[in-house]
Formats: sequence, C-alpha cells, structure tokens
Amino acid sequence: MKEIKPGRQWLKVTIACPEKIVEPVSDLIWVLTGVGVEIKPVSATKTKEISGFFAIEADGPSGSAAAVPDHLADELEKLFTLYTLTPPRPTTEIINDQDWSTSWKQFFTPFEIVPGLVIKPSWENYIPDRGQRVLEMDPGRAFGTGQHASTKLALSFVASCFQSNEGRPETVLDVGTGTAILAMSAAVFGADRIMAIDNDPDAVTAAKHNVMANCLDWNVGVTATPLADIPGTYDLICANIVHDVLVGMAPELKRLLAPAGRIVLAGILRGPQEKNIGRVYGEHGLRLVRSEHEDEWAALLFEGEN
Repeated sequence: MKEIKPGRQWLKVTIACPEKIVEPVSDLIWVLTGVGVEIKPVSATKTKEISGFFAIEADGPSGSAAAVPDHLADELEKLFTLYTLTPPRPTTEIINDQDWSTSWKQFFTPFEIVPGLVIKPSWENYIPDRGQRVLEMDPGRAFGTGQHASTKLALSFVASCFQSNEGRPETVLDVGTGTAILAMSAAVFGADRIMAIDNDPDAVTAAKHNVMANCLDWNVGVTATPLADIPGTYDLICANIVHDVLVGMAPELKRLLAPAGRIVLAGILRGPQEKNIGRVYGEHGLRLVRSEHEDEWAALLFEGEN
C-alpha cells in the first residue's frame, strides 16, 4: 500500500456497482490505487457505490489526474465483460486530504463465515453464541477480511477436512496467506502445526499481527520464504490466489503434499479456469474430490496418492 502523506489532494473516482460484483470491482480499484477503497450502499437498490482515491502529485504533469479515470474505465470494461455487464462511466471529484482511508470499516462487522466460526474486526465487540469460535481480524495493509466468495469457499473446504473420517490434518500450509484467515482457521479447527507464507511484505506484517492477536503464534508461523524453499510435507495445503499462479505452482504443491494429503484451491473462476485447474493438477497425480461454487467463483478439493 502506498504511503498516505498529509495535505495531499486526491482524485476520488466513484462507480455504481451491482452487488454481485462488488468484491471483484473493489479488488480492482484497490490494486489500481494502492491506498484504499470506500464502499457505500445505495438506498433501495441492489447496487453499491465504490470509490477509489488516486493521489494527485503537486509537481506531476498537467492532465495526469484526468487520465486516471480513463485508465480505470478501460480496466472496468474488461472486468464487467466477464460478467456480461456494461460498466457505467465513473464520476470524479478532487478532494483535499481527509481520513477516508478508514471509512470502509463501518461495513466490516462480525459475521459467521462458516458454521461455528465468526470473523470479528478488531474494533468491534462481539459476544459469541454457544459453541462459536471467534477470530479477530485486522486487514492492515493486506487485503482480505473473509467476505469474498473465494475465501468462504476455501474455508468451507478447510473446515470439511477436519470433519471428515479420513483423519484430521496435523500439518497445514497456507500459500498466499494474506491476512492469515485460512491459517488461523486451521489452527482453530485443530491443526498442530501451520505454516503461512506470502511474498507481499505487507501481507506478512498483517498476518503476523492477526496471529498474535488471536494467541495462535504458538502453532502458526508466518514467513515470506519462497514456496520453492519450503521444506517438508503437509497433510493439508490451501491456496486462495488466482488461476495462473495456481497453475504455475502445481509441481511445488505436489512436492509438499504428504501421502494421501489434500489440497484446497480457490480464487478460480468457474468454467474454463476451473476445468483447466482440474486438468493440470490431475496431470500431477492429484484426484479431484469435489468442487463448490458461489456466483462465478469455484473452489476445488484434491487428494494425493497414498
């Protein structure tokens, strides 16, 4: 995430977005701006307003601010096309520096992500119902609060691995951990040793903070160690990333999987991406056990050989 310097001016770019694609659109804007996203519901509609904030440099070239929404519009058109939708033209305004960077917090409230497991932001109080476990989350400079469909799908599979008759996973590897939500959930479900890795320093920082805040640092390790340098094998490997990255890491995940271990993959679009992941991992000797879907997203559960 970019450094926010006081006294700046910002180009606020806002788009009205159908609810079903709020997550991918906010993901895109967050990546393009690097500083934050504001989401506001639109009364009596099934849309939300998503705003991104582009820094305007005082010594930057003239017209640079005006070029930002054009670039964003191009990227939005590509994204909306995936959903057979036409994006509206973003609206823009120039604003002075303000504390907009935390306004999104009002829309992150405690929620039960899978039966019995509640995700709670650090600034909210929550009294759990009987039998519920609570994980406290602070995304910090990493992205991911567990509300995205791909995260929920992955977590559902992770939970099922601890409820199956095939034996509880004792060791877990979370690849591209982000905020460490999958790693911490595995610890709550009963894993003995969990390794969470990410190549983004901000994600590693946020993950370590969350692990310590939940008193799970005794069995959850967080590191920026590259996947190729991770030793040993794991009973369960989970990776909620994107299709192309998952394809490229297939040999390494197979190497790290213990005999009869399981792999949970998410961040995949249903359809061609889903089929290709099944083919690639099948060629590495992994059996597709089950697939689950939510909207346009898919998650896959694989099992290794004995």
